[in-house]
Amino acid sequence: MGDPLSVLKAILAQEASLSVRVDQLGQKVMETVGVSWNKRFRKSHGPVWKFLQQHPNVFLLDSDGSRVHLKQSRAPSPEQGPQERGGQGDGTPEEPAGSHSTPPHPWFDFNDSSVQPITERDMEKQFQGKESAYMLFYRRAGLQRPEEARGNPRYKVPEHLLEEAEAESRELQRKRAEFDSVSNTVELRLHLGPHYRLQHGALHPASPPQDSLLRLAFDRRKSVGDLRQAVYQLQDSWEGDMALTVAKSLPAGLHLYDTLTDDQQSLHSSGLVDGSDLFVWNGREVCGEPVRVGAESQPVLLSIVCPAGGVGGEALLSETPQGFPADCRLGEVCVELARQTGSELGEMLLCRWEEKQSPRWRVYPPADLHKTLSQLTLCDGDALLVLHSQALDCSLFTRSGDMVTVGTPSDCSWLQVEYSSHPQEGSRVATVPAEGDTLLSEIKQKAIEELQLLDLAGSDCCLRPMDRNWKLLPPVREDVSVREGGVKLTSTLFLCPSPPLTNTQLFLYYTMGSDPQAGPEMELVVEESTTVRECLKQMLEVAGLEGECWHLRKVDWCYELGDPLSEEDASLAELQVSSGDTLVLTEGRLPPKGFLKLPVWLFASLRNGVHSETGRDREKETELNNITEQICEHSISTVESSEAALQYVGGVEISGEATLEDLKTQVLTLPGLPDLWVPSPGFLRVWVLESKRPCRILRGNQLHINSLKLGSGTEIAIQPLAKEENLGLQELLLYLQVGVPGERQYYPAEELVWDTSRDSSSRALRQAIASHYSLPPDKTLIAKYCPDKSHWMPISSWSQQVSRKKKKKQQPESLQGAPFHLRDGDLIGVKNLLIDSNRDFSTERDNAEKEKLRREAEDKKKSRGQGVRFQSEEAVADKKPPARNRRPEVPLSINVGVFR
Repeated sequence: MGDPLSVLKAILAQEASLSVRVDQLGQKVMETVGVSWNKRFRKSHGPVWKFLQQHPNVFLLDSDGSRVHLKQSRAPSPEQGPQERGGQGDGTPEEPAGSHSTPPHPWFDFNDSSVQPITERDMEKQFQGKESAYMLFYRRAGLQRPEEARGNPRYKVPEHLLEEAEAESRELQRKRAEFDSVSNTVELRLHLGPHYRLQHGALHPASPPQDSLLRLAFDRRKSVGDLRQAVYQLQDSWEGDMALTVAKSLPAGLHLYDTLTDDQQSLHSSGLVDGSDLFVWNGREVCGEPVRVGAESQPVLLSIVCPAGGVGGEALLSETPQGFPADCRLGEVCVELARQTGSELGEMLLCRWEEKQSPRWRVYPPADLHKTLSQLTLCDGDALLVLHSQALDCSLFTRSGDMVTVGTPSDCSWLQVEYSSHPQEGSRVATVPAEGDTLLSEIKQKAIEELQLLDLAGSDCCLRPMDRNWKLLPPVREDVSVREGGVKLTSTLFLCPSPPLTNTQLFLYYTMGSDPQAGPEMELVVEESTTVRECLKQMLEVAGLEGECWHLRKVDWCYELGDPLSEEDASLAELQVSSGDTLVLTEGRLPPKGFLKLPVWLFASLRNGVHSETGRDREKETELNNITEQICEHSISTVESSEAALQYVGGVEISGEATLEDLKTQVLTLPGLPDLWVPSPGFLRVWVLESKRPCRILRGNQLHINSLKLGSGTEIAIQPLAKEENLGLQELLLYLQVGVPGERQYYPAEELVWDTSRDSSSRALRQAIASHYSLPPDKTLIAKYCPDKSHWMPISSWSQQVSRKKKKKQQPESLQGAPFHLRDGDLIGVKNLLIDSNRDFSTERDNAEKEKLRREAEDKKKSRGQGVRFQSEEAVADKKPPARNRRPEVPLSINVGVFR
């Protein structure tokens, strides 16, 4: 084919639609001729599109020039003879060579301004896949349809398409209803008026939260009248009118704003959102007292500062928070404070800080007594100083015109020394004048003289400070000054019957056992040069213990058990042990260098789980399945129950160069496991425990102990298996529990070994679980159980919820990372949506645990809120010190080197 016209006509004639896209024509020329258009014909005929335009009698281009059509040849004229027409001898006309009968095209492709015929086969290719967002069908306006087709959209539509469309419509309606229900459901906090009281201009609960607070999930599209009716149904004993008022929690307490009066108005139009507070009352009073409503009367929490009882003629300051309405006049505040303090109104001065943290206070003039707190720009946290005329006689306060200067406690040059000869007798207190340069030995001698302790020599007693938790701290060195010893003026020192410390001695606390907070704390004074071995021997003698199977551990800054003092021949000063540190006497000899000592635990339910005398594989397998269920239950239980479910069977001392198989073999030789029958180490699974819960399986029988990231003292637990196991480094052991349809409980747990080497995404895990239970993946719902919060976390593809901009930079999804952090022993809940439509994974037990955690958090928050900032010395003396306490937190400085 040397003629380009013949080549192009042959190419178009081979197409069913007698048309080809112009950009695809060059490729088809190469496939037909073997050489591209540019190399064969461009030099003599020009570009292909120009050649098509030069032959309009043969080719037809679209309006946009994107597609070329082959014009069909005309039929021969009747005047031509049979032979001229190329017919047969019988006179039957024959179609011209190269022409094809073109079937009619009932479909046309409308692409903006381009309209062209298209076959059904090409239509399937064009509108399939993710690239096709939508497809519209058009019908000719002048098309005459049958009478039965008018008004009947189902006319001649296949039955399977109708069923599919109806199913999709029902699913879409269900999803829309579910979305509307979730997006429009808000949680309202209803505060019940009969369980509140009015105090200092704000409302405060007079009953526990379970009585005064009611949480209600409600559809915000419903009206206020529907909400009122729902509250009536929840409060059967309510009598009389009911008002629903929008409330807000302020620092001073709960305050009321607008009352919902229009029962036809929706909650959304009323401005109620998720977490809104509503106060339920009669609209007039609370416990017989009228309540101010509105933003203009919202309470302001002020700090009322007034002099408190002191020592040595000096006064200290006490601070009490108290709320007042913002529209309350300052004169009304003075009347209320005078009533509380029992003083005359004319003898009282009210002052405001000139600047925060400044000792200067400005006295309010009489004209300000008629202004409101909002006019005086008083807000939450502002302080008011209340003084009486007699307080100005104290040297702590100095008045000059309308300014009052308050001296700080550090300006008072004195120290208080307390002594008690017997715990049951009262203590005697002496106030000793002191400065920052005064030696502590002089303070002690003056206190002995003032307390008339003539029979107590100075060398037989020492001075010890006390922290805020009423714990006696180590004795202070008496050869230094008050400032060098870190003693604050106006503080209290206790005179104790014990020799004072020298500059070469250390004062240590020590206790026994694995928990530093459990046992009693004892005290010991040693020299800095004392070795760890000598210090251990002295502590054992004082504690009345014998034997050599003991070692010392140092308590860290958060009062938890730290690393052992392994260098027994090193001195305490070399190991940076200082005065006030706490050491723990721990039973057990330290392993040699390079060895690890690992405590071994056995699940209590496994104690008699497997015996060699049974000899029956089916019973043995049943017992091991029960063991799997018990370990799963143990992994999700609380810390207390987890510790009770474990039984200590001994400890192994093994080299860090030994293998995991050596560790299993040595564990099987423990005397505490005489009845446990395991054929070989491969039938034993070793767990690493964290907080007495199994968290990681040791894998790789030929790996060294050092490569398994185990430290000395790491607790391990053992589990016998029905068959040998050799987990890979990329395999996870998970426990699966399938939900019982229609009930809030689960079937017994099963084990699943999931290979994460190829894919660790949520899709891969769902596929593995669905394959395990022979379920369709799209009807399988999974969630991870979090035992610390008794919460189920649904596992879905979190990468679908990120923005397109961030999605480009994201790493492949992995369930072993945030937020799921999947690891060995995790419990996975499974829901079969084919037979169970309930998507809630929680059980009755989970709800009970959540309620327990909520109460504990509220009690802890309440106990923290009951503290006061300033307390008098009498109040401190009446309180008994707690049995144990943690050390206060201290600042931590980290220096990072610069590496180039």
